[in-house]
Amino acid sequence: METIFNKNKEEHPEPIKAEVQGQLPTWLQGILLRNGPGMHTIGDTKYNHWFDGLALLHSFTFKNGEVYYRSKYLRSDSYNCNIEANRIVVSEFGTMAYPDPCKNIFAKAFSYLSHTIPEFTDNCLINIMKSGDDYYATSETNFIRKINPQTLETLEKVDYNKYIAVNVATSHPHYDSAGNILNMGTSIVDKGKTKYLLFKIPSSVPETEKKKSCFKHMEVVCSIPSRSLLQPSYYHSFGITENYIVFIEQPFKLDIVKMATAYIRSVNWASCLAFHKDDKTWFHFVDRKTKKDVSTKFYTDALVLYHHVNAYEEDGHIIFDIIAYTDNSLYDMFYLKKLSKDFEENNKLTSIPTCKRFVVPLQYDKDAEVGSNLVTLPTSATAVKEKDGSIYCQPEILCEGIELPHINYGYNGKKYTYVYATEVQWSPVPTKIAKLNVQTKEMLHWRADHCWPSEPIFVPSPDAREEDDGVVLTCVVTSDPKEAPFLLILDAKTFKELGRARVNVEMHLDLHGMFIPEKALKTETE
Repeated sequence: METIFNKNKEEHPEPIKAEVQGQLPTWLQGILLRNGPGMHTIGDTKYNHWFDGLALLHSFTFKNGEVYYRSKYLRSDSYNCNIEANRIVVSEFGTMAYPDPCKNIFAKAFSYLSHTIPEFTDNCLINIMKSGDDYYATSETNFIRKINPQTLETLEKVDYNKYIAVNVATSHPHYDSAGNILNMGTSIVDKGKTKYLLFKIPSSVPETEKKKSCFKHMEVVCSIPSRSLLQPSYYHSFGITENYIVFIEQPFKLDIVKMATAYIRSVNWASCLAFHKDDKTWFHFVDRKTKKDVSTKFYTDALVLYHHVNAYEEDGHIIFDIIAYTDNSLYDMFYLKKLSKDFEENNKLTSIPTCKRFVVPLQYDKDAEVGSNLVTLPTSATAVKEKDGSIYCQPEILCEGIELPHINYGYNGKKYTYVYATEVQWSPVPTKIAKLNVQTKEMLHWRADHCWPSEPIFVPSPDAREEDDGVVLTCVVTSDPKEAPFLLILDAKTFKELGRARVNVEMHLDLHGMFIPEKALKTETE
């Protein structure tokens, strides 16, 4: 049964002019570049999981009131090997690939050995990252692929592991005011230790080394030892404030021993991830100047999170907002066998995503009584001192049922008011776009029948005075075959629809991406 999820999408490498309805702001010039899985069947083989599909980049280019669409598969080594073999030959997180049964026994034995410490895929299908003037498709392995944001052409492959010892890295880096990238990755059993590394990729290289890449100047800023050598925490993002890195070590863990034997046991790597519901979730705050983790132990109950929303400091407290679940049912929802025709009725999350605000007092009275709440800001979030000196934190609930949060990045790490997100409730597929005011908890919504919007991207207007001066862009696919998909443009302040750019193609559901203003694009001759 082919659905919107598992049907292979055609690529459209030449620009297609979109039919624009409504009025687009004249200042909106640039490229919305998005990434996500687009091909799930190769020859007679199929991926098991929606997140395994081959990366399909697509873009909407805004030029003088006109909008052009194009899409192109990332020509990763994984893509090329699979297409050439006409079958899946490179393993993804949810799909283990095996050698052709016709190959000889030695080739098979060698293949088993090489999978113990797996050579991960470069199928970079999750997000887009900006490094200096260049753009990269990213996933959660140690590989990223440079791309041309205008033509969507695939360029060189970069292996983080050549520069620093990381086996996996997040697809949600942060950028400092100078444009340097800050990201986190896990170093697994390196010199007998497993640790979480914060690393920096500079935005430019010294004049004398103009021919060298920024990656040669990558540096590890600091490391946080994993609480467990062979079961590091899985994480998809992290938070940042003016002075601290916010890292959450959740009891959603990768079992390294199981991973090493997964191939021989004929199971996928995803089966090596487990949620330990009776464990604690530990908060780490690394001082960006001293590069040291705050010594007080802060924790909360077991949770699973993928997306940090934002974090900031106020009166000696760190405030951070996350989207959290009480279990790990989300990943399992996206196995393609579950995404059949009636999946909306049959496929329900057992935990609803909840936007939680934690308020952590870094400066508190050390003589405070055991059992007292150390939070002094007006919030229902608490931080209670325990007998052993650790501090047990409970959140304030900001709202339920939102995912894929996005903010005005100019307010990243600062006190802020607005989150733009998709609304999901109990089904894993978004049906609405929401704007949440985190101060008042008021919400605005956009929805339309048969429409599935993707992650909303906020684009500030050039003369913005307030945090929500700008537009929100989201790619919308429709479950009605008579309706063409479109890019939706909303006024970020009022959440009223400004316009649509409709394209008569089969658009894929994507994951993440970014808007690149025209001035940030290199001209073709550069």
